[in-house]
Amino acid sequence: MSLEGRFDDDAGVVRVGHDARQRYHDSRGYGYPLEGNEIALAPVEAAHLLYRGDLDTVVEKSTGDHLDFQAFVSREPGTDFGVRFLVYADLRERGFYLSPAREPWIDDSLLDAEHERIDFAVFPRGKGPGDGELEYALRVIGERTDIPATELADTVLAVVDEESEITYFDVNGRDPSGETDTDLPSGVEAALLEDRVVLWEPPIDLYEDAFYGQPLEGREYERPTLQCSLLEAAYLAERGVIDLAVETVVERGREVEGERFDRRLRVYTELREREIVPKTGYKFGADFRTYANVESVSELSHSELLVRVHPDDHVFEPRDLALDVRLAHGVRKTMVFALVGESDEEREGDTGADATAATDATSDIEWWSLERLTP
Repeated sequence: MSLEGRFDDDAGVVRVGHDARQRYHDSRGYGYPLEGNEIALAPVEAAHLLYRGDLDTVVEKSTGDHLDFQAFVSREPGTDFGVRFLVYADLRERGFYLSPAREPWIDDSLLDAEHERIDFAVFPRGKGPGDGELEYALRVIGERTDIPATELADTVLAVVDEESEITYFDVNGRDPSGETDTDLPSGVEAALLEDRVVLWEPPIDLYEDAFYGQPLEGREYERPTLQCSLLEAAYLAERGVIDLAVETVVERGREVEGERFDRRLRVYTELREREIVPKTGYKFGADFRTYANVESVSELSHSELLVRVHPDDHVFEPRDLALDVRLAHGVRKTMVFALVGESDEEREGDTGADATAATDATSDIEWWSLERLTP
């Protein structure tokens, strides 16, 4: 026997009586208990039961109309109901129980991420709301919904495209680290040439062990002349490795690519200080590819991360996220976004060419990784 639900507009739920608690909540994780055997369903839960034919109708309190699934969905209860229903139904089909990510459906202590950015709490297969375990904190958006960088959280992001296909992304705060620890020389002769720096007679270890620059001679060299990027040169100049003034290199970098140079230099610097080797990610459409442990260039393994640098007020478009993550996955790497906050000088309104600030490794940088996920 199918049951009938009734709208409770004040609470924003659908109430179902009779044996609903045993039938829907206790055995299948829908809703939360009220008095006796009555339960309260979120609109998306009620819609799913209507869709499956487990709930007969929902009675509209103001009109007395009996709504089937089609009429209920046409009523569109709540913001973004359509995309949320598609994700809810998909995960139910995959064998997961899930519920709205708020009390009284679940205990708030289950969620570490900020609640207003989470749509559903997804429980491990075979578990439900009362088992105290969480598989995913899930946020649902459509493909045209932009995501401010300030709203990133440790969640699974479900993006519904215009044809109702769903892509899941695992979003995690990251703390990148490496084990490339090398001693640097000092006073190496260098020359600034347009948008790069040439080190005429560097010690071979600077390339072979620390992976700075590229040999001018190509792969066949005995003692290479190194071509360094302006980022590499600024970092080396700040540490006295090359005989160029850091101000000169940074100024040239700003002339070449504007304020973006400072952001990229701050990320490059922090990666190096974390004992990670960053190299250009141009071939992959990123700012950097990174190596966590370089013992020698001749025995170099594949890079692990692709890093894209953005200001911390950046706004992501889901299509761009999909492109970046798929590209990284296709070359067996993880996509990481480095979100760079303002330096102390920028916060104080100083826009001068302070090269020391540009190479400050203590800058406010957040690291977030995104990877495709199959629930």
